[in-house]
Amino acid sequence: MLQESSEPGWISEEVKTGTTIIAIEFDGGVVLGSDSRVSAGETVVNRVMNKLSLLHDKIYCALSGSAADAQTIAEMVNYQLDVHSIEIGEDPQVRSAATLVKNISYKYKEELSAHLIVAGWDKRGGGQVYVTLNGLLSRQPFAVGGSGSSYVYGFVDAEYRKGMNKEDCQQFVVNTISLAMSRDGSSGGVAYLVTIDEKGAEEKCILGNELPTFYDH
Repeated sequence: MLQESSEPGWISEEVKTGTTIIAIEFDGGVVLGSDSRVSAGETVVNRVMNKLSLLHDKIYCALSGSAADAQTIAEMVNYQLDVHSIEIGEDPQVRSAATLVKNISYKYKEELSAHLIVAGWDKRGGGQVYVTLNGLLSRQPFAVGGSGSSYVYGFVDAEYRKGMNKEDCQQFVVNTISLAMSRDGSSGGVAYLVTIDEKGAEEKCILGNELPTFYDH
C-alpha cells in the first residue's frame, strides 16, 4: 500500500529561476548586458546581482540558470584561463574560454543547471560571441538567453543590423534588456553593461529609472 507523503508539495517542486542576458558583436569588440534580478520561484532573493562575470582581462560571460551553478563554472574557467595564459605567455583566445565553458557544462550536465554566453576580444578574431549549451559551441553575431529572452526574440530579430557600431550595439543591448524586464516577472532591477575592445573592458550600471521606456509604460 502506498503511503502519502507528509511533506508539503513545494519541497519537491523544481525551483524556477529567471534572467535576461545578451551579447552582440561590433567591428572591433563586443557588448554584453544583463538584468540584475535573482529569483527563486516567485521570490526575489537578490535585486542587484551582476550577472556579467570576468573570465579574463578581455573575456566575460553572461550567466543564466542557477546562480550558484553558473558562478561555479565561471570561477573554474577563470582559474583555468589564468593558468593557460601563463603557459602560453599571452592572453587566451575567446574561443578557448568558450570551449572550457562548453566542456565543463557538458561534463556536469546532469548536476549543473546553467547557460553561459561567452564574449570578448582577442588579437586573432577580434570581437566574438559564443553560445554554449551542453555540448554545443557556436559563434553568433548576437545571442540572447534566460527567461526574458522569449519576450524579445521578435524585437532583436527585427532591430539587429549588420555593421552596427559600438554606440548602436550599446543602445541595442539596453533596449532589449529594458523590454525584457518590463514583460518578464523574473527579470528586473538594474541593467549591467560591459563593452570590450582592443583597449580593454568598460563596465557600466544603468539604474531602473534611467532605462528607456516603451509603449506599455
